[in-house]
Amino acid sequence: PTDAAFAKLPKETLDKLLRPENKAALQQILTYHVVPDTVDSQSLKSGRVKTVEGNPFHVTVSQRNGIRINKSRVVQADIKASNGIIHVIDTVLIPPGF
Repeated sequence: PTDAAFAKLPKETLDKLLRPENKAALQQILTYHVVPDTVDSQSLKSGRVKTVEGNPFHVTVSQRNGIRINKSRVVQADIKASNGIIHVIDTVLIPPGF
């Protein structure tokens, strides 16, 4: 997520997640943003994708609306990193039931 995506979170929520006693909850949210594969934007297909956290998110690929992950929009795709490919999104993803 972008800095602006984190800024959309209520301040008290972000403050709470950054407390040492909430490390597991923060880890759950962060790993919900990661998939166990390296997938570039050209290879993405609409459907459910399992995350490292364990719950799937929904990918929608459309000519008209671009790429969406749940309700977030991919604002920059295919940033190559040493450990995979990053797709920047405009909203922090929250795992189901969180």
